[in-house]
Amino acid sequence: DQQLLQHMEDRVRKVQEDCEELSLVSGNLQKDCEQKQKDIEMLFQSLETLKKDKADEQNVLAAMAVKADKAALGSKVNCTQFEASMERLDQRMQEMQGQVSGQNQHWNKLQQQLSNVMEKKLDRQELKAFHKHVEETWQKSIKELEKKMAESDSAAGMSKQLPVPFTCLSCDRTVKTQVPG
Repeated sequence: DQQLLQHMEDRVRKVQEDCEELSLVSGNLQKDCEQKQKDIEMLFQSLETLKKDKADEQNVLAAMAVKADKAALGSKVNCTQFEASMERLDQRMQEMQGQVSGQNQHWNKLQQQLSNVMEKKLDRQELKAFHKHVEETWQKSIKELEKKMAESDSAAGMSKQLPVPFTCLSCDRTVKTQVPG
């Protein structure tokens, strides 16, 4: 009996030691599990931050792709040359407009003078037919002049917009815009 009792006590001690060891191991495992859970949460937070940063980076890269490369832009157009050309073109257009308006004023003066002369000279009865013929010829000349003026306006691009397809300097996309001046 004694031996059996001793054997049972040894077994109980052994089981207690195993329980204590198991309790220590389970405590360590629980601590490790909690630490790993915290690490996983930190990884998820880092992952979310990286996703946001990557989205921002993609936006920046997309914006950079849209913008023009300065070296390529310099080879396409020299800004000072373009501005100088546009200024010269504007000056020439203003000179042409001045000439056309000067011609209009000159023709209006001439028409008024001729009308005055005709009224003074052609008041007689026998010259009525001649007066009518001169007026018809005068009206035809005025219509032809107006027609030529309209053609010269459209040829110089003064009353119509130029049909030149402009392109964006940065992305070469076609831009519909009004011609300056």
